[in-house]
Amino acid sequence: MTDAYTPRPEHKFTFGLWTVGNLGRDPFGEPVRNPLSPVELVHLLADTGAYGVNFHDNDLVPIDATPAERDRIVREFKAALKETGLVVPMATTNLFTDPVFKDGAFTSNDPKVRAYALQKTMRSIDLGVECGATVYVFWGGREGVESDATKDPAEALKRYREALNFLCAYVKDQGYNLKFALEPKPNEPRGDIFLATVGHALALINTLDYPEMVGLNPEVAHETMAGLNFLHGVAQAWEAGKLFHIDLNDQAPGRYDQDFRFGSVNPKAAFFLVKFLEDVGYDGSRHFDAHAYRTEDYEGVKDFARGCMRSYLILKEKARR
Repeated sequence: MTDAYTPRPEHKFTFGLWTVGNLGRDPFGEPVRNPLSPVELVHLLADTGAYGVNFHDNDLVPIDATPAERDRIVREFKAALKETGLVVPMATTNLFTDPVFKDGAFTSNDPKVRAYALQKTMRSIDLGVECGATVYVFWGGREGVESDATKDPAEALKRYREALNFLCAYVKDQGYNLKFALEPKPNEPRGDIFLATVGHALALINTLDYPEMVGLNPEVAHETMAGLNFLHGVAQAWEAGKLFHIDLNDQAPGRYDQDFRFGSVNPKAAFFLVKFLEDVGYDGSRHFDAHAYRTEDYEGVKDFARGCMRSYLILKEKARR
């Protein structure tokens, strides 16, 4: 059954393998859902009417996969995309799970870790482009400190800049059609994270060798965690020509990163965000970096995904009035 709020490809609604594939593990509890393969998750999203699927490198290819295993996994994943019609608009690198990144990736105090982070990211960029991605997100979840005694923040920003400059040059040398999008966040998992807000990230972008290649991927929850008006951050990114991607979810102020279903906490703020995106003609993906409740099974995960998209379309229709 279809109605005015049924998602269609032109709406460009996307989800990450890590969101619909979230097993429900948290710091206090073990997984509550069995793992699904990337191919199974593609079919799950196709059932909901989503347009696309995004991934971290290790969401798709395990970090310890052999080259032959990597090629088989990617081949099967691309076959599932072709079968379902889903696309991969965005990809990113997991620079936070491996214990080697405990002190950061691009900003680690260990130069060997920084070099490894660059190598891992280059391989991940290759993977993303192979699967069709045209936007590449950088979330520096481990780029930060718990104590300012451990790292000079000015030196850390210099390291961040050097890494982004190097990777921009790599993309240009490879001839890839790819833009970068920085995803700000004030804290968690680190006590304080570098590039905490949209404003911080915009300031760094202006100092890069190729600023035209780098924009933003603001997230509702992250700016809200900082006590800021998310719409204003999105508007500033848009006005600067830097809104390359967006992460939609919801969040209660003053809490940990909750990644709730879009529009479920503050529908008023969600309405004005949707109105802005539609009024200015934003034509990028509407990516839901949100997670189903831990109490749900996979049918509940599907309902959650459908609900995110339906909420957006209801607010879009109301914004036209």
